[in-house]
Amino acid sequence: MAGDIVGLDAVALSHAIHARKLSCVEVMGAYLDQIERHNPTVNALVALRDRSDLLGEAEGLDGELAAGRSRGWMHGFPQAIKDLAAAKGFATTQGSPLFKDEIAQSDAIFVERMKAVGAIIIGKSNTPEFGLGSQTFNPVFGATRNAYDQSKTSGGSSGGAAVALAMRMLPVADGSDHAGSLRNPAAFNNVLGMRPGYGRVPSSGDEVFIPQMGVAGPMARTTRDLAALLAVQSGYDPRVPLSIREEPAAFLGNLNRDIAGLRIGWLGDLGGHLPMEDGVLALCREALKAFEDMGARVEEASLGFDPEAVWQAWTRLRAWQVGASLAPIHTDPARRDFLKPEARHEVEQGLKLSAFDVMKASNLRSSWYQHVRGLFGRYDLLVLPSAQVFPFAVETHWPREIAGRAMDTYHRWMEVVIPVTMSGCPAVSVPVGFNAAGLPMGMQLWGPNHAERLLLEAAQAYEDATGWVEKRKPALLTG
Repeated sequence: MAGDIVGLDAVALSHAIHARKLSCVEVMGAYLDQIERHNPTVNALVALRDRSDLLGEAEGLDGELAAGRSRGWMHGFPQAIKDLAAAKGFATTQGSPLFKDEIAQSDAIFVERMKAVGAIIIGKSNTPEFGLGSQTFNPVFGATRNAYDQSKTSGGSSGGAAVALAMRMLPVADGSDHAGSLRNPAAFNNVLGMRPGYGRVPSSGDEVFIPQMGVAGPMARTTRDLAALLAVQSGYDPRVPLSIREEPAAFLGNLNRDIAGLRIGWLGDLGGHLPMEDGVLALCREALKAFEDMGARVEEASLGFDPEAVWQAWTRLRAWQVGASLAPIHTDPARRDFLKPEARHEVEQGLKLSAFDVMKASNLRSSWYQHVRGLFGRYDLLVLPSAQVFPFAVETHWPREIAGRAMDTYHRWMEVVIPVTMSGCPAVSVPVGFNAAGLPMGMQLWGPNHAERLLLEAAQAYEDATGWVEKRKPALLTG
């Protein structure tokens, strides 16, 4: 029975709870059993609360349903919040010993919203130290292992969330994405991850007027679940003046769409600019045939813009925004040694920048957005791989080379996600299958600004045609 419960997709789980076919206590117990069974192997969820307290909270939600009151779609859902976001009563460690004892006194905005519709926060999902690098390991909780091969990385920085989803230890999951952190781990674990456009999901922070490149967003095993969680997370908040006012309910309802005639531009390796591990491009091209079979027009697309210029502008903006947040630690001799080399890199690069350098990079970002806007005049969607390599050894911090080409920074191996990040437009990573070694991969469906609904409709059609999540589950679940 427990396996049947955790095997339900989140929309079906919500229906079962509200129809009183499943109690919140039964759901909580089933998920906690699943976590006890598999989490010691993969280390995806951390800082878990006491079982009896969680069952008691679930019992209280059952009482509310019995009295005719539902908090919302996630009533009784066990949820673990990515350990970069604040959840009241939990430490927001960011994977650093410096913050392992700092307990959040309030919730991040999207956490408020998830709790308001009935989610029960059971713990946190693991992340790299300070969220840096698409490889989830840190000195506080250790490494999160891939759902399909425990000798490999889970990706990151939402690695814990992606593995927890793949292992049916959470019904849906939150994540965040600056340099592919919702897209890369989704691809590495055969689930879905959406990077919303800037402002779609309001993010708490000290700075509210400068558009950040990191955004919060949903992860799920089905497109309908992804849409349902996005509807919970999104919507205007006066604390975030650049957040979007569009009604979140726009993402709910029927996602079926006739794909015939949809114009899709395949960007591949950007004309040879991006090195790719053998097999990545082939899997993506094969996956695109599903769209062609549905009547979409898929063609090779040229970027028409210098991708190196986009990359260099991003590294400057990244160092400015990320480096500034880490600078107080870097300037403190007593704490500097707690920063891993990748964190020190961002601060040191940021210290080299002038205000004029930052403005020049921001201007390039604006020019890139206008160019992308033109591309979406010719194509409804653009497509790129979600990563340039398959999941690699969990002991490897980051790939030093791809296809014989050396990586000059700790994040160059994920350059394929940066064009989307720099555009500010939304994208969703969908599974494309597995290589001969049984390792997963995904591709990014990239849409125009504010086109999350279109992406969800395209992803739903693709899911109906391919069904990778259910077609190939982790061996830990089936063995």
